Amino acid sequence: MPKPLKIVIPMAGYGTRLRPLTWSKPKPLIPLAGGTVLDHLLNMFRTVPDFDSAEFVFILGSTMGDQIQDHMAEHYPDWHVDYAIQPEMKGQSDAFWQARQFLHGSMLMAFSDTLIENDFSFLQGETLDGVAWVKPVPDPRRFGVAVVNDRGEVTRLIEKPQDITKNLVVVGCYYFKEAEDLVTAIEEQVRRNVNLRGEFYLADAINILLEQGKQMRTEKVETWLDAGTLQAILETNQYLLENGRENTKSLPELDQCDIHPPVFIHPTARVSQSSIGPHVSIGAGAVVNGSSLKNAVLAPNCQVNASTLADSILGQNVTVSEFSGKLFLGDDSVVNQ
Repeated sequence: MPKPLKIVIPMAGYGTRLRPLTWSKPKPLIPLAGGTVLDHLLNMFRTVPDFDSAEFVFILGSTMGDQIQDHMAEHYPDWHVDYAIQPEMKGQSDAFWQARQFLHGSMLMAFSDTLIENDFSFLQGETLDGVAWVKPVPDPRRFGVAVVNDRGEVTRLIEKPQDITKNLVVVGCYYFKEAEDLVTAIEEQVRRNVNLRGEFYLADAINILLEQGKQMRTEKVETWLDAGTLQAILETNQYLLENGRENTKSLPELDQCDIHPPVFIHPTARVSQSSIGPHVSIGAGAVVNGSSLKNAVLAPNCQVNASTLADSILGQNVTVSEFSGKLFLGDDSVVNQ
């Protein structure tokens, strides 16, 4: 029997760029287009060969990881998920090292704020040792890039290149035919003490794999979405709503409402006497009355009354009354102007 594919998602980071929303929840549970970032991330793997037998490995931080486990138990009770803990923030490679007991056989990984649109079915016949998903960009100098030879094979990964002709930016998704090879490379990386300001980066471990003769190629993606900053969440929400995640046509009759697609309104939300959209996502149990919302994401159980909001993200159980403007609010906040 072949070993099931491991799908590994490191999610131990503090999510400081998403505060205040991440003061009380891990960044994969930030609301996004009718679900959470994690829901959309998991959905992107559904084209993986034999997806139903794949086993997930989540690498959690030492705090708030129980929320991830609760979310999976509630929404994905039949999925096989193993959990590892990264007690200290010592970098990406260290995260995989903490999960090494689960890393056997073929492995696909993506960082928790990386969303791509891609068909993974080709992995069934992949012959090389690894694949790095990339996207060409005009100016790659603030990213990591893959350098390739004439055969399209990766020869090295470079962080923040000064040569903009090397523009294949690695988007944070990789495949390894043998996960054990990566674990061995990380062990060598730590032995050599290859780190940057105390953090061990995955790119350095992959370069060790390449030194050892492993063969990796690139796979280009057309759509690469970011969920790592508040502004990026809004932009990704817009894209997802414009590309199949809105539910305007299935909405019930709403009391005295003007709906401007694309929007997502959860069936259990109550919206009345309001103008909604475009690019608005309203979560389960939310209540919106006498308000105008544009380019906004409301987590479950928000209440918005007599307010005008644009370019805003509201965490769970937020209450906003008689406010006009832009808000980024963490869970359980109250604004009453």
